[in-house]
Amino acid sequence: MKQTPGTSKDAADKLVTGINHKTRKHYSAEEKIPIVLAGLRGEENIAALCRREGIATRLYYGWSRELLEAGKKRLAGDTVRQATSPEIKDLRAGAAALKEAVANLTLENRLLEKACWGRRRHMGYQASDKLEFIRLVELSHLPVKRTLDKLGIPKTTFYRQQDRYQMFGELGLEHALAIAQAIEI
Repeated sequence: MKQTPGTSKDAADKLVTGINHKTRKHYSAEEKIPIVLAGLRGEENIAALCRREGIATRLYYGWSRELLEAGKKRLAGDTVRQATSPEIKDLRAGAAALKEAVANLTLENRLLEKACWGRRRHMGYQASDKLEFIRLVELSHLPVKRTLDKLGIPKTTFYRQQDRYQMFGELGLEHALAIAQAIEI
């Protein structure tokens, strides 16, 4: 009797192929290296080595090629070494310290710029200065209290100005007289 497509023989072949794929041994790198090194030493015939290990010779030669290429890349310096966990922690701590240093220097630079303008504290700040201070504090990597201490602005003053800005926008940062005049108009 002649087999036609879709008969039980095709189904049986597919089943056997599926079982072979599922039961196939997967070798880790630690298992592959000694096999390849044994073949490279030349103490044993490659075909005999493959029979003893239960692998196809084509698979052995693929592993051998991969090992030699990886070694060549490593010796040429083309590979990137993976960072260890303590190295990553040290790098993160260093990055955080650098961010804090940049934030400190930025604030000090702003303060020096303001000092060069000759502004006196008892005269108060213009609305543009207040807005700049609000943005500096919001964008700073430092805690709010430390940022305000560096700027020389009391917390209550800052939060009062921030509330006014959030409620009225830039107009809320003007002096009370300017606000009253704007409301009357």
